[in-house]
Amino acid sequence: MIASVITHIRQSRFAPLLALILGASTPLSLAPYHIWPLALLTIGLFSELLRYQTAKAAFWRGWSFGFGLWATGVWWLFVSLHDYGNTPTWLATVMVAVVAAIMGSFTGVFGFLYCKYHFDRKPLLSFAPLFMLFEWLKTWIFTGFPWLFTGYAFIDSALVGYAPVIGVFGLSLLAIISAQALITVLQYGYKAWSYALLTAAIWLGGFGLQYHLWSNSDLSRPLTVSIVQGNIPQDVKWQLEWRDKTLAIYKELSKSEWGRDLVIWPEAAVPMFQYEANDFLTEMSNNALASHSAFVTGIPYADLHHLDVYGMPPFYNSMAALGDGEGLYFKQRLVPFGEYIPFESLLRGTIAFFSRDMSSFSAGDPHQSPLFVKDYRLAAAICYEIAYPELTRHNAENADFIATLSNDGWFGHSSGPHQHLQMVQMRALETGKWIIRATNNGVSALIDPHGHIKQQAPQFQRTVLRGTVYATTGRTPYSLLGNWPVLIFSFVLLLWVGWTSRQRER
Repeated sequence: MIASVITHIRQSRFAPLLALILGASTPLSLAPYHIWPLALLTIGLFSELLRYQTAKAAFWRGWSFGFGLWATGVWWLFVSLHDYGNTPTWLATVMVAVVAAIMGSFTGVFGFLYCKYHFDRKPLLSFAPLFMLFEWLKTWIFTGFPWLFTGYAFIDSALVGYAPVIGVFGLSLLAIISAQALITVLQYGYKAWSYALLTAAIWLGGFGLQYHLWSNSDLSRPLTVSIVQGNIPQDVKWQLEWRDKTLAIYKELSKSEWGRDLVIWPEAAVPMFQYEANDFLTEMSNNALASHSAFVTGIPYADLHHLDVYGMPPFYNSMAALGDGEGLYFKQRLVPFGEYIPFESLLRGTIAFFSRDMSSFSAGDPHQSPLFVKDYRLAAAICYEIAYPELTRHNAENADFIATLSNDGWFGHSSGPHQHLQMVQMRALETGKWIIRATNNGVSALIDPHGHIKQQAPQFQRTVLRGTVYATTGRTPYSLLGNWPVLIFSFVLLLWVGWTSRQRER
């Protein structure tokens, strides 16, 4: 019965519309909704929609799924564009649609290749690895937009046991295989017993791996932390009249925190360049030193020693350690249209969003040392850098902890900050390290090496979150090998499926 229904839907002219609905529903499996079983259904059904299609039809079904996924999954971009970028409602809607259309093309090309080269003849061996490889492409092509990966949905499931071993892409791979197998079982019942066994083996393996400790917190090496959440309104953050108010707010909130091992402020907490804030930074550093505290803050940095031909210095989104700390980190992965404007000569000045202050940053060097915080090494990640698995793994390689600073005020009450926090949890699992997340208005949190949120500050409140993190011993397989095992396995599997398909044609 179910098999005939799926066959009818696959052949229906409304199949692209169903693909759109399936894609638009999939973000409900992610934070803050956490309905992870939904991803098994939506992606499982999507895989069935692509079978036995022409390459052209598969492209449009894939694009429809991807467009729906991104249109609903990153709707928080509308808040950034409209509420804080002063973009008209109609134009902000169109711009989100354009982003969804561009990102949907990844899934469209995936669908095209899947049917063009007859991978759909062996769906269980090819759909998941090819789908996952296209997720991986989003981490580097066009500087990357590493969002909405399938694996994140399963951070609350038994599959999470695989995260320290094969990372988020490995979770995507196994979750999609499970989704396909379950859809096959629903269609054919007991005749598909081997698919049921495969699914059971995958999930039991993940369940068992949850109880293996790849890294351990060294309780003899605690670091007491105070995360200062200033909750500065995003629409006034860069206004000159709010500079002194902002500094006064952070200074007052931190007054009772000196004496803790680390007092940490969020991304661009100091709303001016470092040379403009010298006196204030010296005062904060002295307060920290007097109490034997390290002080870390986000601050824009102008490198006055390297001027261009027009006499302008490069600008960096930076993270500085002061007091009983030392070091400076420049953000490596910049947010398109947020920290730099692609095709700037054409776009800057066309609308207010493309003419904002602080949108002309330069990227930092890929080989930067950790910050030093007392006797510890702190790996830095600013804003959505934490969404890049390989970048975080590389930066954390020689560090005791990870600290990520962000300002998710751009996203208001949307799902954006919660999706961002879910990615931080995954990075903790992958690296096996504690992560300190300091944000302007939430979600500030302390996450342990097992991806558990140990402490969390309420959103949209001016507050201080206090807690303790620990250096860890031991390393996860993912921290040693990164994405290579999953990528190589997927490439080899696809090559084998492609080769056997060509042999059959002959």
